[in-house]
Amino acid sequence: MNDGQLERYSRHLLLPQFDYQGQSRLLASRVLVLGLGGLGSSAAMYLASSGIGELHLLDPDTLELSNLQRQIVHRQDALGMNKARSAQQTLAALNDDIRIVAHDRCLPEAELSALIKGMSVVLDCTDNSHSRRLHNRLCVQNKVPLISAAAIRFEGQLMVVDPGDDNSPCYQCVYPQVDGSPASCSESGIMAPVVGMMGVFQSLEAIKLISGVGEKSSGALHSFDGLTARWRRFNVTKNAHCPVCNGARSQP
Repeated sequence: MNDGQLERYSRHLLLPQFDYQGQSRLLASRVLVLGLGGLGSSAAMYLASSGIGELHLLDPDTLELSNLQRQIVHRQDALGMNKARSAQQTLAALNDDIRIVAHDRCLPEAELSALIKGMSVVLDCTDNSHSRRLHNRLCVQNKVPLISAAAIRFEGQLMVVDPGDDNSPCYQCVYPQVDGSPASCSESGIMAPVVGMMGVFQSLEAIKLISGVGEKSSGALHSFDGLTARWRRFNVTKNAHCPVCNGARSQP
């Protein structure tokens, strides 16, 4: 690390569990954030400020006025801009010490799989079960850790999928069925800080995975209720018949 990096990340370096080695691992890492909405906004902000060496942002959508209530990586003057490009602009202004790559279109499965293969960790910040199942399958196939989260109304959920751990369940183990009519923020509403909290939680879990610090969160489903301020952790197990993490290819 150079002198500027030592000063920028000095508060990380003071942590005895993390210190120089942990920060060096962040600076050498590559992370992909899928979706720059409410979850991806807060996750990307903390990943960028914490010093992820190469941060990839993927979102084909354009920024709308209703997004600004919770999607804090975007600015009002970016309305109509692609979200990945808008986020790249904000994050580059936050930290010019890292490489930030914007992907402003949906990638074909083979191309997305190749992108995922080169990552240290992938964060799924999308808002539908079809995308989550696809990203889960590609991460399992490429043996890349996945941190998946969701938020609606006052509630949030998060789980970590670690394909390097033979006992770690994948997303499809826990959610084997596709919800035919999933709830959306546009239909059910979302309290802005709740989705922000879940995105920050994703960034923390990504940093822990990359640095090797702290207790592993795979094998658990974390649930948050904003109305009661209660966190709950549910132990989840691998499905011996899961078509994804037990070797068989499934459809997204």
